[in-house]
Amino acid sequence: MVVYSLSRCAALALVACTAIFATASLKPAKAETVLYKGMGGEPLTLDPAHTTTNIEEMALKDLYEGLTVYDRAGNIVPGAAESWTLSPDGMTLTFKIRQNAKWSDGTPVTASDFVYSIQRMENPKEAAGYANILYPIKNAQEVNNGKADLSSLGVKALDDRTLEIDLKQPTPYMLQLLAHQAALPVSKAAIEKYGADWVKPGNLVSNGAYMLTENVANDHLTWVKNPNHWDAANTKIDKVVAYPSEDQAAMERRFMAGEIDMTYQFPTDQIVFLRSKLGDQVHVTAGLSTYYYAFDGRHPPFNDVRVRQALSMAIDRDFLSEKIFAGSKLPTYSLVPDGISGYTPAKLDYANQPQLDREDQARELLKQAGYGEGGKPLKIEIRYNTNEGHKKAALAVADNWKALGAEVSVLNQDIKTHYAFLQSGASFDVARAGWVADYADPENFLTLTLSTNKTFNYGSYNNPQFDALIAKSYQERDQAVRMKTLHDAEALIMRDVPITPLVNDADPWLVSNKIKGFVENATNQHMTRFLTKE
Repeated sequence: MVVYSLSRCAALALVACTAIFATASLKPAKAETVLYKGMGGEPLTLDPAHTTTNIEEMALKDLYEGLTVYDRAGNIVPGAAESWTLSPDGMTLTFKIRQNAKWSDGTPVTASDFVYSIQRMENPKEAAGYANILYPIKNAQEVNNGKADLSSLGVKALDDRTLEIDLKQPTPYMLQLLAHQAALPVSKAAIEKYGADWVKPGNLVSNGAYMLTENVANDHLTWVKNPNHWDAANTKIDKVVAYPSEDQAAMERRFMAGEIDMTYQFPTDQIVFLRSKLGDQVHVTAGLSTYYYAFDGRHPPFNDVRVRQALSMAIDRDFLSEKIFAGSKLPTYSLVPDGISGYTPAKLDYANQPQLDREDQARELLKQAGYGEGGKPLKIEIRYNTNEGHKKAALAVADNWKALGAEVSVLNQDIKTHYAFLQSGASFDVARAGWVADYADPENFLTLTLSTNKTFNYGSYNNPQFDALIAKSYQERDQAVRMKTLHDAEALIMRDVPITPLVNDADPWLVSNKIKGFVENATNQHMTRFLTKE
């Protein structure tokens, strides 16, 4: 063994260097930026082919990235596609996929990934709830209904970076549809490797700004920054911890205690108090959304249009707006909300009648149908998803109907169970639901009651005349004529009342002043990659 000795000066120099390195190692690394948020409810799924709610959308659009996306102001901008062109006849869209678009496992995102994902969405074996969103694609509806082969679907990869989508008719809102969660791409490799477990943390391969690391039912979900995302350098929040609680009061308390940075939904009767305490941290944005009740027209007494009309007439929408929702929702008498360019909603006939006159008319209709005083007993069960506002609204509507002589009960379930029940096709009396626009066009609301819409037509409304008007609107190139056709279709819904609109929703958020980049917009789009946290 050779032993080396150091001179005194050399030893002192070594000690000094050691001290420097030791000091450097004690310097803290850059702190991880974590966003804590309330989601408003439990996602039913993280599979884009089976998404049905805007609660799921909040997670899905952080994890996946479509060809187009909404920016912080709610405008359509390039996503996984860096550019696109539209043919002169409006029938073909050609997208150029980003050269540096990658999945979270580091493999390239290609045009074939979008072909696979769109085919999967329309494959009838998949039974995707939102398959109809992409029906403007050539042969999509025929494929989804089992009447055409999957290979005939109007999507093809011209090469790894070029995707061509053929439409069955010009669709002005197609770029909005391609930003929808139903059009998000999924990893074929992950699905083939893991089967039904591909959506679990550690298995889920995503192409968005984040990747899933935890999904603990009824507790929290966690997703972390995806280092392979093409815009990772500009994504400032490293981790999102999302709480899927439906307990709005609890999430409000957690926000006020500083435990969470933002939360979707809060008790609307607290809006005045919250604004006095939190100021501009309270956001209530008018959106394209409608809060409504659906009637199950498959069984008595709700298969009688007179009963449905009477029950709709008796609802005091002004009371709901002012007393139940503290002005955070506005009374409405049409399924399609105001605010869509070029469209005039068709209103319920009694929209301008005094409430007392409507109640008298409702009693007369019930009498004609054989219910009310001296007639058959009228028993009604109102179903709603767990939420204090929904509960108060249901009790208020129940009081309106009790005044007509009805016997009314209410039943609440968590949001996941509530919508799973409605989408199963099971029988009910009356059920609370809401619709948030997927794109700013009346067609998006009106197709809720198409006879072919097996997912969202909860009460199984079937009117061939209505279906024919919707079909006619798809062939109309003149936008003014198209809007008139859709208006006529809505007028049929307001006459037949398979659903009754109650109020137009707003999107309520509590957002800490520490969060920057949150911009109110009618589409309620707030992707984490566009936010920062001080």
